[in-house]
Amino acid sequence: MSRLPTLFFGILAVFATSWLGLVVYPYVQLGHLQPERSATTGALTPAPLTSSAVAGERVFAANGCVYCHSQQVRAAWLSTDIEKGWGPRQTVARDYLNERPSFLGTMRTGPDLSNIAVRQPNVRWHFEHLYEPGVVSPGSIMPSFRFLFVERPVGATPSPDAVAVRGPHKPRAGYEIVPTQDARDLVAYLLSLDRTQPLPEADGTNGTKRTDGPNAAKEAKP
Repeated sequence: MSRLPTLFFGILAVFATSWLGLVVYPYVQLGHLQPERSATTGALTPAPLTSSAVAGERVFAANGCVYCHSQQVRAAWLSTDIEKGWGPRQTVARDYLNERPSFLGTMRTGPDLSNIAVRQPNVRWHFEHLYEPGVVSPGSIMPSFRFLFVERPVGATPSPDAVAVRGPHKPRAGYEIVPTQDARDLVAYLLSLDRTQPLPEADGTNGTKRTDGPNAAKEAKP
């Protein structure tokens, strides 16, 4: 008797089980999540991305930044992420509602970026870092993203957006370095990465409880 039907249904069962476990179950478990609204300020967590940040998200993806930078703060009981300052709490599924796709990453050749907007909120620092990483962060092995900038003659007055280049790739006399729109968008995306706001499902990851939001009253009870 041919075993082909048994083999076929066995393979089908394996794929069906995988699909149920990896697609359906996570959707049922997390698909209902919505941004958390503060009862005191009305602010949403996570906050919606600006159009520039959305465009910068595409620049981040196109340049393979996820291969060297993660965006996930692991729980304190299984890592030293919080101790190292990557964030005040573990990241949770709700943190990524506005990400398409989510850049969780698997490597940390460079530092985790989950909360880079908090650790380094200076726009000009990011421009300088993208242009000449090793000068801004001595010892960095990050490649330069000079192609996201243009060198152009200085006009009657220097551009307010000109980058203060300190490395060996300074512009020629009479020229200046200015960011392209892609560079501006990428920095806007980096400055949107702030996952420090408290969330109810993240309680206990930093030893504190939230004091606002729709769950505050319930959480305040002994």
